Amino acid sequence: MLKKVLTMAAVIPLALAGSAQAQEVVRLGNLKFAHYGAVSYIKEIAPKCGLKVEERVFSKGLDAMQAVIAGELDVGAVSSEAAISGRASGTPIYVVAGFAKGGARLVARADLSVKTVKDLKGKKVGVTRGGIQDILLAAELSQNGLTYSDQPGKDVQIIYLGFPDLNQALLGKNIDAMMQSEPYSSQSIGKGFGKEVIKPYDTPLGEPVRAMVMTEKFYKERRPVAEKFMRCFVEATKAFIDNKDLAEKYVRESMFKGQVSHEDFVNAIGNSPYSYDMSVEHIQVTTDLMQKYGIGKMSKPPVAKEWVKTDLLEQAKKSLNIK
Repeated sequence: MLKKVLTMAAVIPLALAGSAQAQEVVRLGNLKFAHYGAVSYIKEIAPKCGLKVEERVFSKGLDAMQAVIAGELDVGAVSSEAAISGRASGTPIYVVAGFAKGGARLVARADLSVKTVKDLKGKKVGVTRGGIQDILLAAELSQNGLTYSDQPGKDVQIIYLGFPDLNQALLGKNIDAMMQSEPYSSQSIGKGFGKEVIKPYDTPLGEPVRAMVMTEKFYKERRPVAEKFMRCFVEATKAFIDNKDLAEKYVRESMFKGQVSHEDFVNAIGNSPYSYDMSVEHIQVTTDLMQKYGIGKMSKPPVAKEWVKTDLLEQAKKSLNIK
């Protein structure tokens, strides 16, 4: 009997160890935007993928990159320029997928006669410094022949603010227009104090693609876990693409706690659909534009083909029969 008890005592720790091993922990950094919803949903389905995903939410991509640099994250959902800035500063990361397209809008005050980018001459335009919207604004102003600075004296004065603060500044008439992210741009229009000027996708950048990054250490040294995570990402994204009601319920209730209306969600995702794919070309064009407009201040811009690795994504899509 004693021998049987001892045997059982030996088995229990092994069983617990097996259970812990079955659910490997992945530390994920994410942002609180509607189009980041499928990434957030990964943690909900992670147990059936054999993972435990610990999500940390940041206010902007550059903050998430700082956590990657500090070794606090394995994977991060960030905008492409944050990934590029991180890699340029020597952070050992790979871009492994995309997860949303678009997600930007040039919005003017509803009471102003601003119909085109050229109408911004003499105006104050808000944007979040260093974000993809910053690049899009610079590209739009430049191709429309407008000069700009955060100091007075140019055609357009740039006012740098955080994403929620931009809406407040437009509402309070402290700025005349903003290059804003979703769902904030849709909310400004839905509440009547903003109006769309353009969706800024006619620059060489096209529709910006948000980037999923992995640390090189996670990609190389925990390969089986990285494969599981990527498959889980593809499953979560497919669930959101196929089931719009699920996507809306999760984003509006779990992420935004009812602060985003049905109309805001529909408009936001209409301008920033969920996706999987990322290309070397897109990251290279983004890098070139950042360098051109002095965003990110990179002494040595990274070469996209050296750090965009989509093999895990292709493998996951193939295993789930996704084209």
